[in-house]
Amino acid sequence: MAARSGGSGGSGGRGSRRGPGGRGRGSATRRRREARQRAAVVGGVAVLLLVTVSWSAVWPYLLGAAVAAGLGGLVWWLWRTDRILRGGDRVWRQADAVAAGHRTLAEVDAMSGTEFEELVAELCRRDGCTGVRRVGGSHDNGADVLGRLPDGRTMVVQCKRYAPHRTIASREMRDLMGAKVHFGADVAVFVTTSRFSAPSQALAVQHGILAVHRDHLGLWNNGASLPALAGVNGAGQGDREHRARWRNTYGT
Repeated sequence: MAARSGGSGGSGGRGSRRGPGGRGRGSATRRRREARQRAAVVGGVAVLLLVTVSWSAVWPYLLGAAVAAGLGGLVWWLWRTDRILRGGDRVWRQADAVAAGHRTLAEVDAMSGTEFEELVAELCRRDGCTGVRRVGGSHDNGADVLGRLPDGRTMVVQCKRYAPHRTIASREMRDLMGAKVHFGADVAVFVTTSRFSAPSQALAVQHGILAVHRDHLGLWNNGASLPALAGVNGAGQGDREHRARWRNTYGT
């Protein structure tokens, strides 16, 4: 009985030693947390007192920083608004230019050769080409319109207002190739109200000539830019059904 009592007393002694130790660790944690809180409060009060005491010396700088930030925000807002308005203005001007210069293909077919050349020059100017002038005539050396593309490259343009059922022969494409060499142009453009024969279109693709046939002329006249037409150059002139509709509409 004495042995069991001693064992029990030993166990109770170990338990009593753990209990106070756990409470001691918890108290230390609370004390550290309270110390950090007191330090934060004291630091905040110190900063507040420092600002209060030195306010007469600090406030001009704070006010200047606030004014500078406000002016910077105002300048950014004005710049952004100006860009938006300028972008919208360019879109409106482009739409007005397309509407003002728009002609139906039937109206184009009724033009004289000189009027058609003027129309092509007008479309070039609308798309941002510079130095555009009509030079067509009996001694035009194979060029009807000269100018520069928006990227600065020089261009020579040949215009043929033919009846829709006619085709552009390869010899006419070769004449434009000669005009390109004669004028030292970077780009040659052939614009027609009709179509290109298969050999003439192949010649254009081979030598990098932009061939604008009747369908592409309609796109250009309706607002597509001249540089954009380069992306579909040589893509053909419609499938079999399209060519059949063409023959039914304009004849062979």
